[in-house]
Amino acid sequence: MSAKSYIGRDAVLENGWLAAHKWLLIRRIVQLGILGLFLAGPLADVWIVKGNLTSSLTLDVLPLSDPFILLQSLFAGHVAASSAVLGAAIVVAFYLLVGGRVYCSFVCPVNIVTDTARWLAKRFALPKGWQPSRQTRLWVMGSVLVTAMVSGVMAWEMLNPVTIIHRGLVYDFGYVWTVVLALFLFDLVVSRRGWCGHLCPMGAFYGVLGVFSMTRISATQRAACNDCMDCFAVCPEPHVITPALRGAGTKTGPVILSGDCTNCARCIDVCAKNVFQFDLRFNNFAPASEGDGRDEMVSTNRHAA
Repeated sequence: MSAKSYIGRDAVLENGWLAAHKWLLIRRIVQLGILGLFLAGPLADVWIVKGNLTSSLTLDVLPLSDPFILLQSLFAGHVAASSAVLGAAIVVAFYLLVGGRVYCSFVCPVNIVTDTARWLAKRFALPKGWQPSRQTRLWVMGSVLVTAMVSGVMAWEMLNPVTIIHRGLVYDFGYVWTVVLALFLFDLVVSRRGWCGHLCPMGAFYGVLGVFSMTRISATQRAACNDCMDCFAVCPEPHVITPALRGAGTKTGPVILSGDCTNCARCIDVCAKNVFQFDLRFNNFAPASEGDGRDEMVSTNRHAA
């Protein structure tokens, strides 16, 4: 076995196991906690939240609606209720603040399934399999909306695994486990990170929101990077790291601006050098010549995408 026997080993040795898994644990607590709030009503008659991820009412006061589903409804020619519009507006505002694809990493129940498949695939060194372009999910998203417009039906919601799994768990539909198994096997043996990383239209939609979101991950201490590559190994969208991390010596700032970033923070967890941290997209400054000791800062906000 090599000296570095597993990803994040240096972070565990340097910062301790809990610190090296902090954000992963927080994500799982949030995901399971959200699911628990929805299940508390039908299972324990404690109705803190009524509904599901599609549309819900919290404490009989706060309406929340999935904006992508509302968009499908509008494309299908349906008239949206004012509560649905308000709920979607609240959700959009939230994700514009914290990061669009935070939905994928902190909320979506499918993430637990695909992360498990990814971990097993790496553990047993399985091949990556079919890897479609990451732009494929944008085409799928467009097709979903066009289908709704042409047919007048939100046809995707009959197939959407997020909707099926969440409604199935809340309302006790037995076939939900068939969907879970299908997604698990697809990501395990057909296409590594195939669903979340390449095909999911909801991920594509929240990625569009993420382009404009305020909260970002920043490689603030990138000069300390020792090229261990652990951040790339754990990142579900590793292509987003390169511009921010490898921009030292250029005018490229350290903030990860790509909408593909899920803000999952695993790069923060596994970095023994504490290169990464949460920051705001506007704090995207880089030294004119990193590493030369000068304090002159050059704004790179104009390069934000």
